[in-house]
Amino acid sequence: METAKRQKKQGKIFVISGPSGSGKTTLLNKLIQDREINKLLIKSRSLTTRPRRWQERDGQDYFFVSRDEFRRLLKAKKILEWTRYLGYYYGTPRELVEARIIKGGHIGFCLDLKGAAILKKIYPKNTVTVFVLPPSLETLKARIEGRSKSIDKEEVAQRLALARRELSAASDFDYCILNNNLQVALKELKEIVLTHVGS
Repeated sequence: METAKRQKKQGKIFVISGPSGSGKTTLLNKLIQDREINKLLIKSRSLTTRPRRWQERDGQDYFFVSRDEFRRLLKAKKILEWTRYLGYYYGTPRELVEARIIKGGHIGFCLDLKGAAILKKIYPKNTVTVFVLPPSLETLKARIEGRSKSIDKEEVAQRLALARRELSAASDFDYCILNNNLQVALKELKEIVLTHVGS
């Protein structure tokens, strides 16, 4: 009886989505730094074929792999979900997720709409989806442009076009958070997590 009860108490998967520049990654990173949350939740690390940015560390921010290695892992069914974004591949390591939630641990993700939908489908009872809304498209554009000097006008335009499509899917998520004020949005996200990890 006790064993059956333990098996049912699996961890939660929190998927944070939103357009590029909405602040989803910043929110998740700050949430993980919270003393109360830090004991409960870890951040998932995705595989990616894109080049490493100067401030990023392999194995901490992402697992940086070649396209050939990504395809090998995909063929071996070691990638839970994946997407192609602006010419690069991103994927979630299956073992990382399953090892965590089976033990009752909780894990946070920043994923696109497709990734959020896949995890919700595979783990419907474990997954909680949160969509981060930017104050406006103008604010979003400014954030994207300010993120990196290496982002050209064409990439900004691509990200904004994608953002418009993503915003239309916000109602499909369990929660929506407006990121007009980072501290307010962070407080809302923390409340969502604490509500679900206690259930």
